[in-house]
Amino acid sequence: MIHVALAGNPNTGKTSLFNILTGSYEYVGNWTGVTVEKKVGILRNKQGELVDLPGIYSLNPLSRDEGVATQFLLSESFTSILNIVDASQLERNLYLTVQLLEYGKPVIIGLNMMDVARGRGFMIDEAKLSARLGVPVLPIVARTGAGCEELGVELIRTENQQAFTFALDYGPVLERSIKRLVDMMPAEITLPKRWLAIQFFEGNALVRELLESHITAERLVQLLAATEREVLASSDARSLPHYIRLVRGAFITGVMEDAITRTKNETYTLSERIDHIVTNRVLGIPIFLLFMFLMFKLTFDWLGTPLSDQIDGFLNGTFADMLRSSLVAAGASNFIQAVVLNGIVAGVGGVLVFVPQIFILFFLISFIEDSGYMARVAMVMDRLMQAIGLNGKAFIPMIIGFGCNVPGVMAARTVEQPKERLLTILLTPLMSCSARLPVYSLFVGMFFVHNQALVVLSMYVLGVVVALLLAKLFSSTLLKQEGSMFVVELPPYRFPQWRTLLRSTWEKGKGFVKKAGTLIFGGSVAIWFLSYAGPGGLNVDMNQSFLAMIGGFLAPLFAPLGFGTWEAGASLLTGFMAKEVVVATMNIIYAAPNEGSLQKILATHFTPLSAYSFMAFILLYVPCLATVGVIRKETGSARWTWFSIGYALVIAYIIALVIYQGGRLLGLQ
Repeated sequence: MIHVALAGNPNTGKTSLFNILTGSYEYVGNWTGVTVEKKVGILRNKQGELVDLPGIYSLNPLSRDEGVATQFLLSESFTSILNIVDASQLERNLYLTVQLLEYGKPVIIGLNMMDVARGRGFMIDEAKLSARLGVPVLPIVARTGAGCEELGVELIRTENQQAFTFALDYGPVLERSIKRLVDMMPAEITLPKRWLAIQFFEGNALVRELLESHITAERLVQLLAATEREVLASSDARSLPHYIRLVRGAFITGVMEDAITRTKNETYTLSERIDHIVTNRVLGIPIFLLFMFLMFKLTFDWLGTPLSDQIDGFLNGTFADMLRSSLVAAGASNFIQAVVLNGIVAGVGGVLVFVPQIFILFFLISFIEDSGYMARVAMVMDRLMQAIGLNGKAFIPMIIGFGCNVPGVMAARTVEQPKERLLTILLTPLMSCSARLPVYSLFVGMFFVHNQALVVLSMYVLGVVVALLLAKLFSSTLLKQEGSMFVVELPPYRFPQWRTLLRSTWEKGKGFVKKAGTLIFGGSVAIWFLSYAGPGGLNVDMNQSFLAMIGGFLAPLFAPLGFGTWEAGASLLTGFMAKEVVVATMNIIYAAPNEGSLQKILATHFTPLSAYSFMAFILLYVPCLATVGVIRKETGSARWTWFSIGYALVIAYIIALVIYQGGRLLGLQ
């Protein structure tokens, strides 16, 4: 059985190829850093497994995701490497290829995006490229699956293939040092010793740490210093790693001259023409906001709300009546009927009505991602991020956080600078994730009917603005840091495939449906029981229930914010489990004892001003339980985890207070 490592630069189609070869599906985004851990899938032919490593430019790790790939080569067992290469960016991609070839395991190269390369006037001779590199090279188009079946067959052929030797000549000085270091390595080191030596001289910290466990640090330092002195004395290199890059660059240039023919010189591509507008220093951010506005317009005004209204009518009308009749016919007790109708149907159903809006939003986000525009957003935001102590790469996890804060926090691994990474982790939960969307939908559908898209957009913008302001504050006080460099891949614009869009939408949205069937289901039953029971026993008036007691304790704290009722306090408390549970709780509290729409009932408890204040508080207050858990895992610190909860609660209170009290001073209600 073969065990293949799938490696390549970011945005080469690596994860798409993984999906085709294994039949599984992983989250695919058109920017650097989506895959931040290795993922394993069984090949379609059941003859082996494929390990999807993070997209990296080099084996010398600068960030945690790059470290995953290097650590895999150092500690995992595998039979071969599948290196996917962007044919339209061949020269840059071959730098990683050379490092993988030097490892000594059998390598197969998947030459992806051949259609893009031809469109740019590059004709690649795969046979010559294969001859120069000494490994099989197969042209593919991962987005359509062209050539992938042949690639899968070639992978099986590597099962009994012996390791091969690929050795660049690094010159007499470095070659002598490589040999000396290899001779110093003890027999218990079973990894390819020449590769380890080259990586050590290149400055790979993980390799150095490994060697220091077998060879004294003093000997390694002396050898490194002596080698660098001799190399710099006999070359124009600025450092030893720079010298190694020059040698590899000369080899890659020779390969390019042999294997590539230019059929046309396209100096200004269509992507570059579009980028001239959408990444413009002045127009870039307004264009991004316009895209967001149109996205919310489709989600709420034009498509989502009519569909949600139909589902609401079915669940609370036809379905509820049928279920009530079935329970009565089955002889169910009043208690069971109350649990099912007032607990489960009211709670879970109150959240499920927003499924159309969730899926429409995810579909549109997937479209923007796969089109190549999202990477441009990160580049546009880089100018703003630099001013507050971060860079554009830190905005990528925040963009991911629009879908769910959990993968957004995990994506912060791609940020190289430790303090910058920590700051990104702390701020990403302020992004308005899909779990908040049912709350927005509930309130804008009642209080802001004619401006739904604009009000929801204001919530997303508020989250970003608060995050940027706090980034400036934290980066200049708690987390002072050195400057960092931002590098992002700008893939060509392309029209996404419908199959990919639909699958991506389902992968993003199924978590919402799953939560409705598990967490929200259980939470709804628990919340209903707390509203059903009290110190006086069961089936008490809701105002005398345990839930009212808990909410009543919190209510005075929220009175200055415009929602100082026990119902609002209880809803906010349950939102710590998951933000969707806020709507489930409200549906149970407000709608259970009454017949009628939840939105109509809310109109008697909120004003437009207090509703907007409530939405702002939901946006900013404590992260959900799952996000808190991943913050603890990613930071490795209970102190920073508690800080993320505490500062968010304080900021949410201040912002909601300013909105409500400021609005009252202006005469708004």
